[in-house]
Amino acid sequence: MWGQSFRIARLAGFDIKMDASWLLIAALITWSLSAGYFPDTLPDATQAMHLAAAFLAMIGLFLSLILHELAHALMARHYGLSIAGITLFLFGGVAEMETEPGDPTVEIWVAAVGPLASLVLAALFWSSTTLGEVLGAGTVAVSILAYLAAINLVLALFNMVPAFPLDGGRVFRAVVWRHTGDLLAATRRAADVSAIFSWCLIALGVIAIFNAGLGAGLWPILVGLFLLAVGRASLQQTEMRELFSGRTVADLMTRNPVVVRPNQSLAEVVNRVFLTEGVSFAPVVEDLELLGYLDLHIIRRIDREHWANTMVEDVIEGLAPDNALSPDTPAQTLLDRMSTSDRRKFLVVEQGSLRGVVTISDVTAHLNVARQLAVRA
Repeated sequence: MWGQSFRIARLAGFDIKMDASWLLIAALITWSLSAGYFPDTLPDATQAMHLAAAFLAMIGLFLSLILHELAHALMARHYGLSIAGITLFLFGGVAEMETEPGDPTVEIWVAAVGPLASLVLAALFWSSTTLGEVLGAGTVAVSILAYLAAINLVLALFNMVPAFPLDGGRVFRAVVWRHTGDLLAATRRAADVSAIFSWCLIALGVIAIFNAGLGAGLWPILVGLFLLAVGRASLQQTEMRELFSGRTVADLMTRNPVVVRPNQSLAEVVNRVFLTEGVSFAPVVEDLELLGYLDLHIIRRIDREHWANTMVEDVIEGLAPDNALSPDTPAQTLLDRMSTSDRRKFLVVEQGSLRGVVTISDVTAHLNVARQLAVRA
């Protein structure tokens, strides 16, 4: 979902994965704690001790994030939702739900349990800090526990901000959803609120840069931009899921597409088909038999000076399960295929015969019309 991630553990039946970006944030956290927080709280400790304490605190935060997301995953599984795994990345962590809640009450519980888990962790770390001070535990341990208590409290409070898709944004969407009965309208309203919060966060970051320097304002700006992008992406995913519900590939495909023949040269296809018809993808048909397809990506692999002497049949991409769909394939399956692979164009085939083609342009055009009709309704 994010970038290059790798599995580091399996907990309660869930794969725990780490995105490569987490290594960057882990290094930054360790550096900032060893350079700022621990020198202030442990002024008599050595630099090596500050670095060790910072590393242990970072590990504690790492485990806290996993427990936060594990709470989401366990609650989702309780309600029968499928979870692909838990991934830690640059801006925290995410429990990757393969299925969305079908009821606002379920969404409230799944979303709210994460901040609740962080609050419980904050209380436990705060109690441990107090107990450590009473029992005369080492100042290093007490300082680490105090940091973990504070950071879990911040994690809980920040996640309850009504910025979609943070936990608070999901709770807000669920409340609106319950009130209106319209998931798509509720998602749009939550995304609007999230955008306002994101821009305010970015503005605060800019102000902080002018007043306190780049370091003070950079992080709010990055978080604001991240929330803005993820909020829009989440809204688009919900729109596609709702607007394409009940639709099939037959509803989206281009019927009677432009086709080419295997005995045509690439020069002829480019000049008389692709440029003339304004297409970049064409099925290859001979005597009503579908052989495969040709597109610009294939043509670009051939040097231009060879186009006149290269026939379509020499470079054709044959018909295969990964490039063909049946007309009755659910639209959501098509979207999943497009999102999990690099392929954006498919042949639509029924009993070996060509019925049409479906591309990302078809999906986008259908989505735009459906979105406008939904807004007007």
